[in-house]
Amino acid sequence: MSAAEALPATRADRATASPLGWLRFLRSELGIIFGRRRNLAGIGVLAVVPIVLAIAVKVSSPRGGGGPDFVSAITGNGLFVAFAALTLEIPIFLPLAVGVIAGDSVAGEANIGTLRYLLTIPAGRTRLLAVKFAAIVISALVATLVVAAVGTVMGLALFGGGEMTLLSGSQTSMADGLGRLLLTCLYLTVQLSALGAIGLFISTLTEQPIGATVAVVLVNVMMFVLDQISQLAWLHPWLLTHWWTAFGNLLRDPVAGEDITRGLLTAVVYAGVFWLAAWARFSGKDVTS
Repeated sequence: MSAAEALPATRADRATASPLGWLRFLRSELGIIFGRRRNLAGIGVLAVVPIVLAIAVKVSSPRGGGGPDFVSAITGNGLFVAFAALTLEIPIFLPLAVGVIAGDSVAGEANIGTLRYLLTIPAGRTRLLAVKFAAIVISALVATLVVAAVGTVMGLALFGGGEMTLLSGSQTSMADGLGRLLLTCLYLTVQLSALGAIGLFISTLTEQPIGATVAVVLVNVMMFVLDQISQLAWLHPWLLTHWWTAFGNLLRDPVAGEDITRGLLTAVVYAGVFWLAAWARFSGKDVTS
């Protein structure tokens, strides 16, 4: 079942004609996204990573040096399981989860032949893209919060909490650490939403949701690869993925906000440009499916 089936042709535009109707449309879209088994399975996979990570660190012998800072700090405070899990999942797993939803957003409707029922009035196209993008943003937030929540529960259960030592060497309270974790989730949500905007644009170019998803993943991988080529250092600041791990600066005292600010601005520009590109493509598209 798709959003189109939830809002038939005779009701699609009336359902989005008012703010309340817009929210009903969004709620319907979210219900479909989180009601699909493949999406729930994807969330399950995201949740498994922090569990495996926490258990692996618990059963292994503590060793000094080596490994990412977050992983090395887990034995000192279990809250670092959440930060380490987000670090491990941000290159592939989280982008893939967002890519599946973004790639299916428009192409999925076209693939099953229901897109035209949502577009009986041209003005409905803008609303449709707005709802689709809002659902992508919420899905990205849910994905990051699931990883963070499972990592926090597992970390505190296996390693305990208390005061945590920041990457800068100073200590802070558990409550402050949880606040920094929430800010990290919000920061990564903005980054993943920008990737979702790219996926939304790609989804308007095809009627094959799998192809759109693969394209989003390839774009993500390509940016990561380009970011590793030192000869392209001039390009790195313009790559969306270059700023994804800047959330580590939230675990410093004082917070190093320059990279975070640059990362947020870059993500907002990507999201704006590709949403507008999706609108430009979709607003004049001849929909026959």
